[in-house]
Amino acid sequence: MQKKFINPEAMPATFGYSHVVDVSNARRTIYVSGQVAINAEGNIVGMGDLALQTKQVFENIRIALEASELNFHDVVKLTFFLTDISQMPVVRDIRDQYIDTMNPPASSAVEVRKLIKDELLIEVEAIAVGN
Repeated sequence: MQKKFINPEAMPATFGYSHVVDVSNARRTIYVSGQVAINAEGNIVGMGDLALQTKQVFENIRIALEASELNFHDVVKLTFFLTDISQMPVVRDIRDQYIDTMNPPASSAVEVRKLIKDELLIEVEAIAVGN
């Protein structure tokens, strides 16, 4: 499998994501459902604290990837849903502890009015590829 992270010069500069991820010869594509800040016991983690919620979300994604014998280096796309998009720098700080910041995945970020529970501030989906 080969992954090329591409940021064409004719496109705007990126801030922690790649415009294009070209994957060839991948045997598997893994889709991780939107993860929220709920732990294995079913409790919301980090009530009112976006950084703590984001950390739990990325831990949930890490566990999901490991269940498929993958890791964050295999992630090619992240989609972020935030109830306050102005807080994206907080999310990026946590995200950068998990992803390959030299070759970041393609990403989208969307502000939403509400998530599945009022106390949740963020949800993140992931797509990964593997051999």
